[in-house]
Amino acid sequence: MSGLKRRFLRQLNKWLGSETMAKKERKKLSRRGFLILLGAGSAGLVLGVTVGLPFARRKIAEYLDGSDGSFGAVQGEPTAWFEITPENRVRVYLPKVEMGQGVHTALAQIAIEELEVDWDQLEVRQAGTGQGLDDSIGTSASNTVSSLYLPLREAGALMRVMLINEAAQLLQVPAENLIAENGRVIDSRNADTFLTYGEIVQQVEEWTLPDEVPALKPRSEFKLIGQSLPRVDLVDKVTGAAVFGYDERLPGMLYGAVARPPKLGSRLLSASPGTAMEMPGVVKVVLEEGFAGVVAETRLQARQAVQNLELEWEQVEPIKQADIERMVTVGLGKEVVIQRAGNPEAVFNNSQFIQAEYRMPMAYHAHLEPQAAVVDVRPDLVEVRVSTQAPVRIQEQVAEAIGRDPAEVRVMPSYLGGGFGRKVEEKVAVEAARLSASAGKPVHVGWTREEDFLYGYLRPPTHHVLRGVVDSQGKITAMEHKQASGQVSFAFMPSIVKSILGADFGSWRGAMIQYAVPDKQTVTYLADLPVPTGWWRGLGILPNIFALESFIDELAFSIGMDPLEFRLVNLPDTQIGERFRNALLKARDISGWASPKPEGVGRGVAMSVDVGTIVVETVELRIDNNKPQLEKVFAVVDPGLVISPDGAKAQIEGALTMGLSSALYEDARVADGQLAASNFNGYPLLTMRDMPSIQVALIQGDDKPHGLGEPPIGPIGAAVANAWFDLTGNRPRSLPIIA
Repeated sequence: MSGLKRRFLRQLNKWLGSETMAKKERKKLSRRGFLILLGAGSAGLVLGVTVGLPFARRKIAEYLDGSDGSFGAVQGEPTAWFEITPENRVRVYLPKVEMGQGVHTALAQIAIEELEVDWDQLEVRQAGTGQGLDDSIGTSASNTVSSLYLPLREAGALMRVMLINEAAQLLQVPAENLIAENGRVIDSRNADTFLTYGEIVQQVEEWTLPDEVPALKPRSEFKLIGQSLPRVDLVDKVTGAAVFGYDERLPGMLYGAVARPPKLGSRLLSASPGTAMEMPGVVKVVLEEGFAGVVAETRLQARQAVQNLELEWEQVEPIKQADIERMVTVGLGKEVVIQRAGNPEAVFNNSQFIQAEYRMPMAYHAHLEPQAAVVDVRPDLVEVRVSTQAPVRIQEQVAEAIGRDPAEVRVMPSYLGGGFGRKVEEKVAVEAARLSASAGKPVHVGWTREEDFLYGYLRPPTHHVLRGVVDSQGKITAMEHKQASGQVSFAFMPSIVKSILGADFGSWRGAMIQYAVPDKQTVTYLADLPVPTGWWRGLGILPNIFALESFIDELAFSIGMDPLEFRLVNLPDTQIGERFRNALLKARDISGWASPKPEGVGRGVAMSVDVGTIVVETVELRIDNNKPQLEKVFAVVDPGLVISPDGAKAQIEGALTMGLSSALYEDARVADGQLAASNFNGYPLLTMRDMPSIQVALIQGDDKPHGLGEPPIGPIGAAVANAWFDLTGNRPRSLPIIA
């Protein structure tokens, strides 16, 4: 049984044996959720907290698709998150990884908001699995800030109250007369009477945890949340001190390389050392079932020696691009209805409807840093240092590969040079572990760029067929979205998940109709492709919103209605609908939508909601040599409470850039049984000269934060396609536009 399957079954048992949801509805943390202890040898205070406690009979789909607020939070044994040292420093250990998105800064702001310390007292450290981290989802799915917002604040508030209570005893002052401020507990009647947090922790041996979580600050009293503070990783990254996967080193470390199949789907049938052991620097040739690798003194020696292994690979029929496109077609395979209201089929049978079809190709992640890891397999411990989005997944995969208990595997994540879903699942740590176990030394494996392109997984292709009926008032009376896709989430899930869920939530993310349509349905089909597909930034939201929002424009055009006004007319009468309305009106204002267009300019608009975040985007473009030349992009985003405005805007701009690149250029194809592109020179991407000006407006339409890493990528493909149609009269039926 795989580690992932064991984890899922364990989680399922927890759901079915938990307390009733009513008892846990407020998601407050009980005393059992915290751990107090003295830091070994430091005389400091450490507060650990367990969050993401499961609720009884929570629907499995909610857990997996992120609608449960605890999705992505930490579970299991308490994790040491806060530490106060005698030097009056506050260390925050964060379970989520930093991959350029600024999450360590945002989480630190949340963590110390209630603790009342200065920003310059803060030290942020990455938590590893050896510190109690049990985060099976990892840093993905735009859940990091939303899942940890309340638990981190509650933990900080509890620590503050504990410090005040102990200071009251030390100062002989009633606790109600004491306040916490700037890392000190002060007598509100006499500012000269105070103790620093560091002084308190040196004098207290036994701590008492309050029975209840203290009342949290109202939004109006926030000092750090909502501010653009200096990024905690900035200095290290500017000075070159930041350690990424390729930078990791351990004493006595060797280097490894692994043989790769010549064709997609080809298996290793047999292997022998050949002349590899005779080559300079080679320490070990490792031949196991389905696996062949070399350990050497240098990386180059290992890579050269792999070429001298004698290998027999299975002969397979070369995969063809046309076969992939044929397999991903609406109507093929099992049909699963994921959304239904009214009786849309009856409306279509009795009305004139509009029908349209769209496609989206495969795409690489194209992140800057290739996969890399160093693993040291020892009798008592397995140490793993790797650039990963999911340390606990790596822990279980490594343990399973080398036959060790997961508790013996300690994973410490490095900084990531981009992830975008590709570093949720990684082979490189398992490869390094197998080589280290055989060689008896720490082994570093770093993939080449070519390996990263050819042997990873891709965003799957999709096919969409939509139908709709619009009345004379511009109201959509019936609508249907049928969608086919390769696997996204199911590619990494055990069979039990597929049987319970029925449809791959990753492939249909963003596919449901968000408008106030009385008769509507969304249907999905799943193809099992011969090409590895899986997680990609936003999962299915970019292709699904491209199809949906292109079709909405077609419906608006069919009755001669302005596309932005058409969206306003068809919004639901709900809180989400009201947030959409505010965002659309803001977009109309900042983009000058109502004013006449400059000559030779096309405008497009598209919108979506994902993980509670509302996004409206407009695009202006021109034609240059029969190709779109982007001029301006306006993005109005309502992610709820904004923790760091600068960080939020950076995430939005990054998602827009990736989405624009996909809309204009990206198309991963198969040729001669292998992926066609093996490096950036064979895979066009958006460049600096292609970049439009980007203006971002933030609306805080909710009191809690929602995700920002992925939602902004959703509408941009449709906005570009709609602008192209507005300018040329030609409707893009597939992306990329520049083929």
